[in-house]
Amino acid sequence: MDEKDKAILLSLLKDARIPKTKIAEKLGVSETAIRKRIEKLENQRILLGYRAILDFKKAGLFVSFTGVDVEPERLWEVMNELRGLEGTFNLYLTSGDHTILVEIIVDSFEKLNELHEKISKLHGVKRICPSIVLEVLK
Repeated sequence: MDEKDKAILLSLLKDARIPKTKIAEKLGVSETAIRKRIEKLENQRILLGYRAILDFKKAGLFVSFTGVDVEPERLWEVMNELRGLEGTFNLYLTSGDHTILVEIIVDSFEKLNELHEKISKLHGVKRICPSIVLEVLK
């Protein structure tokens, strides 16, 4: 991983649909070089995928960033269970207020409540702290 790889990743974070020719121009290399670097980043599982950025409110979706506090000896067990739950999109192991931060996206408030309830009952979960997204600002 060098500075060019990092520049590619930052460009893709800003706009996953940016033409590879534009990245190549910016970095002073060929489009082929950019394609090869992106493929390498994908194969190394550094670049994990591409996503749409939505206005959840307009789309009628409900989003929560939910902190999950877990008994240390159950951490990986809980992480694996969270991975399998419908509606969980991203899982982050954190050093902040909570052990795990879960990004949840569902199509109804009832499903959001049900998922929070299901997570709170997982073996090893001490508590959950949901933060429901009211509006995307950036």
